[in-house]
Amino acid sequence: MENKWNELASGERIERAAAALAANGFEVAIADTAAAAKAKALEWIPKGAEVFTMASVTVDAIGLSAAINESGDYASIRASLGSMNGAAQGREMRKLGAAPDVSVGSVHALTEDGKFLVASLTGSQLPAYAYGAGTAIFVVSVKKIVKNLDEAWNRLVEHVVPLESGRARKAYGLPESFNSYPSKVLIFNREVQPGRVKVILLKEDAGF
Repeated sequence: MENKWNELASGERIERAAAALAANGFEVAIADTAAAAKAKALEWIPKGAEVFTMASVTVDAIGLSAAINESGDYASIRASLGSMNGAAQGREMRKLGAAPDVSVGSVHALTEDGKFLVASLTGSQLPAYAYGAGTAIFVVSVKKIVKNLDEAWNRLVEHVVPLESGRARKAYGLPESFNSYPSKVLIFNREVQPGRVKVILLKEDAGF
């Protein structure tokens, strides 16, 4: 049987979630395709801006990470961090990642009443999302739309965590005994800075 957490939301649910997000202070766009979602995100990012693409299967899958980090059109925070020494420059790296001009990522679940959550094992991406980034952009497949925050939590622990555990084991050569954990969870209920948090609802399957 198909995993219920992978079912794309109906048009009615998408419109309801989009209207609720807007009412909660988030800027919203709806994209029919991955290419359209990528184009919309880039439209929102000024050329030359410092941009931090967070670890996101969605952002990678639609080609947005490459467009930001490899084009030369932006100051890639991820590239800068990759060239730094964590042991000697840890404090500088934390500060650089916490307050970019723009952060780009995804969420793990988004409710019909316009709230969403992002979980992290280390919490490294959460400072920029919550406040540090001048603009926070989230690309969200509509399969992540759920009824409420209880369902959002269930989606996270039942669906996302097992998939992320497998991804991390493969990507970082970790043992089979490794399992990720939502040790830190950020919930967005409302945004008080107009235009700061932008959400693209993608009508295709992307990410976890």
